Amino acid sequence: MKFTFYGHACFAVQIQETNIIFDPFISPNELAADIDVDAIKADYILISHGHGDHVADALRIAQNNEATIVSNFEIVSWYQNTHKYPKAHPMNHGGSWNFDFGKVKYTNAVHTSGLPDGSYGGYPGGFIVNSAEKNFYYAGDTALTYDMKLIPMWSKLDFAVLPIGDNFTMGYEDAAIAAEFIECDKIIGVHFDTFGFIKIDHSKAKAAFEAKGKELILPKIGETIDI
Repeated sequence: MKFTFYGHACFAVQIQETNIIFDPFISPNELAADIDVDAIKADYILISHGHGDHVADALRIAQNNEATIVSNFEIVSWYQNTHKYPKAHPMNHGGSWNFDFGKVKYTNAVHTSGLPDGSYGGYPGGFIVNSAEKNFYYAGDTALTYDMKLIPMWSKLDFAVLPIGDNFTMGYEDAAIAAEFIECDKIIGVHFDTFGFIKIDHSKAKAAFEAKGKELILPKIGETIDI
């Protein structure tokens, strides 16, 4: 499976011939200035919550690719009603759906939400993706929560994508505990370094995971890795 990091909490995975992008926030991110948003290929766009640093480029990428937007009911309705973009699939917490690339389960996240124009964004969430290639969990923006202990009941994870920047989400110390809760040894860190509140010490972050026998991967913006 190919994993591409686009900065902040935005990343893409390629599952066989299907391209899936998560939480597209690229064009407003100065650290991602070298990324050509219009060159990004996407069949699906999965959105964890409505904050601008997770949805900024979603509509643009969706329209460029005729991609399906997947998110909670309120966010999907916002794209359908406010932006007249019809190609979307609503979900809600605890629910799952079999897409052509695999099964997606919408999980709890402890955070806030709200769309860029002030509209109600529903409750934030995360996603478990079970596919023929790999199984993974994207936590979205969240605090450490005991609900994460449920995730191994639903999926044996090959890797997980967790926020580690602190202040607005869990920091790397709590994320290392989350890795234990979800029983996953390979973690890709997101939601760090974009602005002052979430700048981290990379070596200390990696050490926190190593102390628990976990691997923390911090890809560079624009980097594609095989995972």
